[in-house]
Amino acid sequence: MFEQLLSMVFSADFLASVVRITAPILFAALGAVIAEKAGVTNIGLEGTMMITALFGILTGYWTQSWIIGVICAMLVGMLLGLMMGFFALKLKTDIILAGIAVNMLGGGGTIFLLYMFTGMRGNTGALVSPNILIPTIHIPGIESIPVLGDILSGHSVLTYVAFLLVWAIWVLLYKTSLGLNIRAVGENANAASSVGVSVLKIKYIAIALSGALAGLGGAFMSMYYSQGWNSGMVAGRGFIALAAQAMGRGEPVGAMLSSLLFGLAQALRTKVSGLQGVSSYLVSLIPYVVTVIGLVLYAMSTMRKVKKHRAASGSED
Repeated sequence: MFEQLLSMVFSADFLASVVRITAPILFAALGAVIAEKAGVTNIGLEGTMMITALFGILTGYWTQSWIIGVICAMLVGMLLGLMMGFFALKLKTDIILAGIAVNMLGGGGTIFLLYMFTGMRGNTGALVSPNILIPTIHIPGIESIPVLGDILSGHSVLTYVAFLLVWAIWVLLYKTSLGLNIRAVGENANAASSVGVSVLKIKYIAIALSGALAGLGGAFMSMYYSQGWNSGMVAGRGFIALAAQAMGRGEPVGAMLSSLLFGLAQALRTKVSGLQGVSSYLVSLIPYVVTVIGLVLYAMSTMRKVKKHRAASGSED
C-alpha cells in the first residue's frame, strides 16, 4: 500500500490536483493577507466563500455567462467585507463577532436564499450548464512538455489568476502608495493618521479587497471545482486560508506556499480515501491535522524569534 501511495503522490495527475485544489485556498489566504496588513482580521472568509459561491452560480445561470457570475461573486464579497467593516469600524462591534455572523449566514442563510430564489433544497445541480462553468485553458507550448505540461496546463482560468495575484498583491503592497498606506495603518494607525492618511478609508478598502478575493474563491468552488453549489462545499477552506496566512507570516508568497501545503494535504486525502483498507474517517482528518501541525510549528518559530529578540535587547542593555 505504501508503494502504491508513493506512485500516486509522484504522478503528474496528483500534482495537477494539488494546483487545482490550492486555488480557492490561495484566493482566501491572499484576502486574509490584505486585511491583516491593514490591521483587520477577516475571520468571515468561510461564510463569504459560501455566499459568493451561491450568488456566482445563480447569476451565471440567470445570465448564462460565467464571467458575469464571477464578477457578481466578487461584488457580493466586497459588499460582505464592507458590511463587516461597517459593523466593526463604524458601530464598534468586535470584528471577530462580525466575522462569526457572516460565517453563520454562510452556513444557514445560503440554504434559505437558495430556496427563496429557486425553490431548490441543498444544491444547484439542476441549474448547471456549460455556459456557466469557468473554462479551462491549455497553454500552448507548455502542454506539449512531458509531465510538466500535464501539471501546469489544462486548469481553469481562475487557477492561473490565483497564482498571478500573488505577484500582483505583492506589487500592490510594496510598490504602490495604497500598499504603503495599508501597511502603515496596520503597523501604527496613529502614526499613519498623523501624516494625513485616512485610517478608516484604508481599512474599508482593505476589507473590501479581502472580500472580493474570497468571492473569487467562492466562484471557483461553485463554478468550476464542484460544478454547482451545495451546502457543504467550502468545507473549512476559509479557516484553512486564515491558517495559511498566519503560517506565511502575512506575506503573499508565504501565503501561497502555505496554501500549496494545504492543497497537498487535501489532494492526499482524496487519493488515500481510494485505497483499500484505509479508514475514511482517519483520511478526512488529514487537512486539519496538517493545519494544526503547521500552526504549532509557526507558533514555535515565532516564540524562538521573540526569545532571540529579547536576548539581543538584553545584551545591548
